[in-house]
Amino acid sequence: MRTLVLNAGYEPLAVVSFKRALLLVMNQKATVILHEEGNPVHGTSGEWDRPSVILLSRYVRTPRVHSVPVSRRGVLRRDEHRCAYCGRSAATIDHVLPRSRGGRDTWENLVACCLRCNNTKGDHTPAEMGWSLRFTPRMPQGRGWVVRGFERPLPQWNEYLSTAA
Repeated sequence: MRTLVLNAGYEPLAVVSFKRALLLVMNQKATVILHEEGNPVHGTSGEWDRPSVILLSRYVRTPRVHSVPVSRRGVLRRDEHRCAYCGRSAATIDHVLPRSRGGRDTWENLVACCLRCNNTKGDHTPAEMGWSLRFTPRMPQGRGWVVRGFERPLPQWNEYLSTAA
């Protein structure tokens, strides 16, 4: 199970394993804000609540990252695993302007693409194919793109993440 870590200013910092979270709590570096009901952690010296959200004791400044590094996983996540051309489920990425024609690996030039559209498009631009993009590709914004582990937030984290977007 995963645990959301907040700094002393209640800003999300990371998502860690419940074991790491429990260690921070036991070493008095964090406090449990929210725990899982009916799912305690059993150990040789006792039983503890399984943390779902913890608050660090000391303030940790959140990094102010202005650009999000480009990655295949990030492009698929940004585009919600949907093909930018036909809207079907996508597992590959495509260069809007092909690399052979000077296209770069940027947020604005990469889109999620289904295998069928990717193979059909090949080394052409969407305009040459008579296709259009369903959206304008942009670099993603918000804290969810900077903090590790936010890809699959748990429902009980919603009130803590509402200020993170």
